[in-house]
Order: sequence, then structure tokens, then C-alpha cells
Amino acid sequence: MSGPVRLIETTRFEDERGWFCESYSARRLGAAGIDTRFVQDNHSYSRAAATVRGLHFQGPPHAQAKLVGCIRGAIFDVAVDIRGNSPTYGRWVGARLSAANGLQLFIPAGFAHGFATLEPDTEVVYKVDRHYAPEHDAGIRWDDPDLAIDWHLPAGTVPRLSPKDAVLPSLAAFASPFAYDGCPLAPLGDRAGDKT
Repeated sequence: MSGPVRLIETTRFEDERGWFCESYSARRLGAAGIDTRFVQDNHSYSRAAATVRGLHFQGPPHAQAKLVGCIRGAIFDVAVDIRGNSPTYGRWVGARLSAANGLQLFIPAGFAHGFATLEPDTEVVYKVDRHYAPEHDAGIRWDDPDLAIDWHLPAGTVPRLSPKDAVLPSLAAFASPFAYDGCPLAPLGDRAGDKT
């Protein structure tokens, strides 16, 4: 079982030179109940602040779980419950991930994922447990009013989007192929930097 969306805190060992951390440990995640076997690492770079990427997912049988971190700059990272019959369907949680705080977000299959860059020159790395399958690649509109996501961008900001992301469908137009696993979406806690 991979469990719910979770905020993962890495441990940093600091001295006058800087710091060291284990950015990924199967043993540490396993102790937290996450037994996902990751098969691919992805790395994205966004030049400008207020770049929005998402909301993305892969449909079954190539649905992906993700472990997301920010290694340069900062993002507001979001997961939206898109599992059919989930009592928290259409709800979202988000967290501020940054190079400074070292937090990661674990997002199981059945959730749409996206992020907004909060600083220029931001780099995001994430692990996935299924290889990219373009024929199963899909998404939901980042600005769907039914989701009402607070992307933590300044009022009046017009974000930078890919052409693909600008025309994704709304949640209302989406027929979920994902089954509800009995684990409702829950708040991420105080470290998330969000009250949702």
C-alpha cells in the first residue's frame, strides 16, 4: 500500500560547509508505509516565477505515483483527488516545497498533480513508479473554478502555461478511471504552508 498524499520531511546534517541529506531512502519511506518502487526520475526547470505546470496524471494501467521535491527555488505543489467515488473527490492539498526547506510531497496514483513556481530559475525533481506513457497522459485545468486552487501567486498574476495545459478540460468534463482505495484525502499538517 502506498497510502495517502503525504508531506515528507528529509533530515539535513549541517555544518559550516553546508548540509547533507538523503533525498531518497526506500527504507525511510517504507517505515512511513510507502512501499512504492520508483522506476524513473524527472527533472524540470522553469525560468520564470509564476510558471504553472499541471494539473497532470497518467491514466490506468500506467497511473503514476510521484515523489516531488524542489532543488532550486520554490514551488507551491498541489495534489487533487480524482478517484471516482472518493468522499474527497475534487478536493486538493498543497505545500510549499523549496531548496531551503527540503520538503517532498508523495502523491499516489489517482491524484492530479501540478505546481506553480514562486521564484525564478526553479528546478523540480520527481520520481515516478511507472514509465511515461504518452497515450495515457491527461490532465485537468489548473484554473478550474470548481477546484478553486490557491496557487499562492500574487493577485492579478497571469501565469506562464504550456499550450497543452492552457486547453485541458475541467473536472466536470472528466470521467474518472481511478478507483477509490478507502483512504480519503487529509490535510498535510503544519509544515505544508497551507491551510487547505
